Amino acid sequence: MNKNLDRLQPYPFEKLADLLANSRPDETKRPIKWSIGEPAHPAPEFVKRVLIENLDGLSKYPVTIGSIELREAISTWLTTRFALPAGAIDPDKNVLPVSGTREALFSFAQSVVNGADEAVVVMPNPFYQIYEGAAYMADCDPYFVNLNADNQFQPDFKSIPPSVWMRCQLVYVCSPSNPTGACLSMEKWHELLTIAGKNDFVIASDECYSEIYFNEGEPPIGLLEAANEFGLSDFKNCVVFHSLSKRSNLPGLRSGFVAGDARILDKYRLYRTYHGCALPPPTQKASAAAWQDEEHVRENRAIYRRKFDAVLEILQPCMDIYRPQAGFYLWPSVPIDDASFTRRLYEEENLLVLPGSYISRTVDGVNPGVKRLRMALVAPYEECVEGAERLAAFVKRLAV
Repeated sequence: MNKNLDRLQPYPFEKLADLLANSRPDETKRPIKWSIGEPAHPAPEFVKRVLIENLDGLSKYPVTIGSIELREAISTWLTTRFALPAGAIDPDKNVLPVSGTREALFSFAQSVVNGADEAVVVMPNPFYQIYEGAAYMADCDPYFVNLNADNQFQPDFKSIPPSVWMRCQLVYVCSPSNPTGACLSMEKWHELLTIAGKNDFVIASDECYSEIYFNEGEPPIGLLEAANEFGLSDFKNCVVFHSLSKRSNLPGLRSGFVAGDARILDKYRLYRTYHGCALPPPTQKASAAAWQDEEHVRENRAIYRRKFDAVLEILQPCMDIYRPQAGFYLWPSVPIDDASFTRRLYEEENLLVLPGSYISRTVDGVNPGVKRLRMALVAPYEECVEGAERLAAFVKRLAV
């Protein structure tokens, strides 16, 4: 067996299941699930129609690079969304459809890390655990950058020692952040690009939450947008990951894409031909339709905006909680151990959340997830309001 398999930690939801194994919730209250970021809004009807209308495509093998129709739809969306120059995204060179960004984020590290001794992959802490597993399976070590309230949950790239940057081959960035909701500013992006230029590492930007934000006039800045403004018209060492799961409420479609540096994507495409994980033709047709429509995305944002407004109105008077810049998570601090809080909340209120320490690691004696919760407001509006009322009641009882 691969020795690096022993370095993988249980997934957060396995830990949560173990935590609650002997717990029994109050069954007089309906279960409300805020623990996992699985969009619960309906899939767009027009996407379902396109999928059904193209089921005959199941009789054909798909190719790894995907259809030109899909790649052109993605190229057009990227150019428009991130204000890129016309022709900056070549659908034949700068775009690669993938079967969900989870598998792409994981396999990408194995493609770009060269296995040199003492190589490191820099990543945020707390984080999406795929980044850590990807580093281990690429036979290198993760280097965690703590995200704390005192730095507005922004990664402090300047605090990383030069000796680490010299060993770094890949940086994972999550903007908007899972779980903090923080977005990198143009200044912060340029800071990272400057360091990357000096040390020649790849930046992998996980932007899966980029289309869920609260101010229609201020969408989050993406890496390709920042790179273009920085003067990297070829997006050297810059790769972004986008998905239809959150943007379009299509997690079951398993459809996303990787885009950026053509040189990197050419090699990554070759690597992926061995995976056999190309998107089925009907999925590609449905995906192209989804990337070409913004109305359903604006409607989706409006639903999330309404839920966040209602939930925060209930919780802010009694909890240390803030409105995120983007995404669908809340990241509040709690007065007791986060695992104990989670278990008691489940038992007393039948409300399920995720302990913050389950998605973070202890670095230099500090775990930024301790005494925090990740709460995904993916349930319908009424359930979110009810969940907030239960949580507020529980917090008030704790304070007595």
